[in-house]
Amino acid sequence: MSLQVDNSSTVVGGVDTHKELHVAAIVDHHDRLLGSASFPTTRHGYKTMLAWMRSYGTLSRVGVECTGTYGAGLLRYLQQAGITVLEVTAPDKSVRRKRGKDDTIDAENAAHAAYAGRRTVTPKTRDGMIESLRVLKVCRKTAIAARRIALQMIQMQIISTPDELREPLRKMTRMQLLRTLAAWRPDLSGYRDVTTAYRIAFKSLARRYLELHDEIADLDVMIKAIVDDLAPELVARQGVGYESASQLLITAGDNPARLRSEASFAALCGVSPIPASSGMTQRHRLNRGGDRAANSALHIIAIGRLRLDPRTQEYVVKRTGQGLSKLEALRCLKRYIAREVFYILRSRNQAINQVQIAA
Repeated sequence: MSLQVDNSSTVVGGVDTHKELHVAAIVDHHDRLLGSASFPTTRHGYKTMLAWMRSYGTLSRVGVECTGTYGAGLLRYLQQAGITVLEVTAPDKSVRRKRGKDDTIDAENAAHAAYAGRRTVTPKTRDGMIESLRVLKVCRKTAIAARRIALQMIQMQIISTPDELREPLRKMTRMQLLRTLAAWRPDLSGYRDVTTAYRIAFKSLARRYLELHDEIADLDVMIKAIVDDLAPELVARQGVGYESASQLLITAGDNPARLRSEASFAALCGVSPIPASSGMTQRHRLNRGGDRAANSALHIIAIGRLRLDPRTQEYVVKRTGQGLSKLEALRCLKRYIAREVFYILRSRNQAINQVQIAA
């Protein structure tokens, strides 16, 4: 049942996203529900949804769940239409306990959250080179996992293979083993024989490993080129490799301006200190939130600097001398590195935007 519509008023939308169907809800300028409806996840469906929302009044903003997965297509469409989009984060558990859960309720909660500005963040635009970098890194990650599994299967099969095959294989280095197995030419018609079956399996696994190895090398070249284009100043810093730099770029996104301060970037990376003081004890604890992949990248940078950079070594000695443990000193160091990375990314983004405006 929909309320009486006042087309002169400002309205706010909310969308619960799914693979085949999006459920949308609309609230007025007093946060009262006006209506809800379902739309297919096609460009025509997005167009129909936007027209339906605008039929209730001037559309101020839309809260969308899962803008990085099921809501990615809708996000791009709304941004191209000039609509302000907010990503709605985890649902309010107390509301869910009281009202239950279905798609319409989730869409209404997204609209209420977008209206009040609660549990919302500015989503990544996902339309630039950093999105290309993310896609390539996801592909590389899965290729590495598949390569590791292929090698593990070879090593496990060698243990149980017949003696005439096992003995020479056990003495080879990894690459000698893989190239030897890939060069085998077993008789494919003899697959019923155990020894021949092992030969066929070894050849298949070795060729799979080598193909994935070449694929990963090609992806590394592409990832390195994108990082060099986006943030050459970042990889020029001590302890920052291409793997860590690419992850930090992905965490910041194509629109790092959505991060309003270096403190917000530190919180996003999970390195902002959390107060844990009580009585006479004054301390901070580990932040277990944020992007754990970015936190891992900062940790790798910190470990590298601790081994190679005299200034970092002096800082850790100073902090441990003040009563901190080595882990606590390392957390402080990661917080400073996050600040350094934030200002590099912000200045680089401003430079890119200036070039685009001039063009």
